[in-house]
Amino acid sequence: MTAAEAIPVPEESKEQPLAVRVGAELVGSFFICFAIYTICTLDAIVSNLNMAFIALMTGAAYAVMTLVFGKISGGQFNPAVSIAAMLTGKTHVLDGILYIIAQLLGGIGAGAALRFLLPTSEQVPFKSWLSLAVNGFDKASISYSTLSSLGLSFGITLAVVVELIAGLIIVATAMRGMGERGASNTKHAIAMGLAYAVGTTITYPVTGAALNPARATGIAIFAQNQGLNEEPLQQLWVFWICPVLAAAVVALVIIVFTMMLSPNKKNAKADEGDDAQGEESSETEEDLHADGEQDEQDKQSDSQSDADEGIENN
Repeated sequence: MTAAEAIPVPEESKEQPLAVRVGAELVGSFFICFAIYTICTLDAIVSNLNMAFIALMTGAAYAVMTLVFGKISGGQFNPAVSIAAMLTGKTHVLDGILYIIAQLLGGIGAGAALRFLLPTSEQVPFKSWLSLAVNGFDKASISYSTLSSLGLSFGITLAVVVELIAGLIIVATAMRGMGERGASNTKHAIAMGLAYAVGTTITYPVTGAALNPARATGIAIFAQNQGLNEEPLQQLWVFWICPVLAAAVVALVIIVFTMMLSPNKKNAKADEGDDAQGEESSETEEDLHADGEQDEQDKQSDSQSDADEGIENN
């Protein structure tokens, strides 16, 4: 039995047309990314924006969209989650690919909306709004200005570690809450919100909390060539590799556990079948024994009747 056979494909999601499910991923990703970009750019007008506030609002954005669109598409909104769902058989490959495309388009659309909606001037160029919205490490880290004065920096190694750990938390939570029917309930939405909030807390000082390749890509495209310390597209690969690697690890663990449990389930079913067959055999033997006793009693009754008739005749 393969992992795809062992883990049922979401049935409730299949009830919705593919176009509707893909559209849900597109719209949900757009609102999530736009909310996060907007929250992060608030630092341009609100000095020293509290990291706890950003983590809480990020988690809330994912939780709300998961609750709204969860029953339509499963509320994945993250290419890493879609990849893990495809690898474990929870989402068809074609559906997963279209989900990822929709998620990317949603992120890019949110970046474009931010680019053209935020006010700019000679004194306040677009660059001024991007300091916290763009993901990056080392010179592109939001902590670089503080750390550089101390001769320190958050390099690529730490960036990879924190993004990978956060990715494992998020993907594992998504797979755990994705039920057999693929529909996200309130508990799953809350769990996803908490997972993203925890991930943001872990990664925000180091990378600006990418957590989601679609979120990182959408803003990186429009922040390119804007005079930042580092070009976002040059560091974007980190924010793809880490979540995808996390998805692969989580999917591998699920597949291994599924394969380990499958023989036990087969043996349990076989034992139940043997028990049922044994009971049936016992019942058959008892029936045969009862029939034999009844036949013997009938023969004895017939013999007694014959003997009584003989006495009467005499």
